[in-house]
Amino acid sequence: MNQLVFDDDIYNTIRHNIKKCRKEKGLTAAELAELIGRSHDFVRQIESEKVAYNFSVETLYRISVALDVSLDKLIEK
Repeated sequence: MNQLVFDDDIYNTIRHNIKKCRKEKGLTAAELAELIGRSHDFVRQIESEKVAYNFSVETLYRISVALDVSLDKLIEK
């Protein structure tokens, strides 16, 4: 059986990918927040490496739809 490898820092991987994809789309954190129905501070906390803020699968899904990227793209290392 193959050894499974888990990303021990998955939240930071996702944070980095959200911020990268958002910038590639030319959106501000405030614009993304409006698209997903959350506050600007909420999106800033998600993207911050200083805040250990966890988010729901629903929020991750909303972000992927708003950024027009797959969930896979948001979790890839």
